[in-house]
Amino acid sequence: MLAYERGVDLHDVHGTGRHATITRADVEAAAVRAAAPVPDPARTTPRPVDAAHAMRLAIAAAMSKSNREIPHYYLSHDIDMATPLARLAERNASRPSAERVLPGALLVWATAKALVKFPALNGFWVDDQLRPGAGIHPGVAVSLRGGGLMTPAMHDADKLTPEEVMAALQDLVLRTRAGHLRSSELMDPTITITSLGDTGVESVFGVIYPPQVALVGFGRIVDRPVAIDGMLAVHPVVTATLAGDHRASDGHVGARFLSALDKTLQEFS
Repeated sequence: MLAYERGVDLHDVHGTGRHATITRADVEAAAVRAAAPVPDPARTTPRPVDAAHAMRLAIAAAMSKSNREIPHYYLSHDIDMATPLARLAERNASRPSAERVLPGALLVWATAKALVKFPALNGFWVDDQLRPGAGIHPGVAVSLRGGGLMTPAMHDADKLTPEEVMAALQDLVLRTRAGHLRSSELMDPTITITSLGDTGVESVFGVIYPPQVALVGFGRIVDRPVAIDGMLAVHPVVTATLAGDHRASDGHVGARFLSALDKTLQEFS
């Protein structure tokens, strides 16, 4: 799907992944090379290949295309996390620290569950029409130590428990940074989930990665004053954001999705 969108012939791409697997970065770099002007050998001197720089150029090219072609709409919703975090703490109490579920995994789990009833947010815009995803395979944004970003897919995340999502996240992060991802994990994310909470950011409004039609973002969980039954209290709150493609959905659908996400978290037990 990605190679088709970039006009890249996979037969001409050299895979840098394990066992010569073609990665997303390989496809993006090939697209950048194809779009670049042919250099004049008499005027240029060879320079070492900077993989991180090539990846950033590829990401920038994709985001430029997204901004040009996708009519974005943005929504945000503050979610009271007091009840979900209290129930998560109860589930974690009997587990060793290495097996505990982190709040970030709970947010990915809830997003996947909420997406089940919103196929207009989970799929691809191809040939001027929405192609719903064959499953809910969120691409989870992973920052690379050398710079750059990759979004490997967590397949069928809606069918996983929070504990299984946590294990899958740990596995994806390790293999992403080690360069051991499978091609299917790079080529078929049906939506992107990005979280910048660990950086201190309270909200993130992302750019949709084509041909996907939506992106969900989470900021840092922070203590905020909330009104409950006319009384003021301080609760942990997270801001969830949605970037949607207006060709595939609209603000009404997006708002219903964010409400469903909130409800899924409140009903977590």
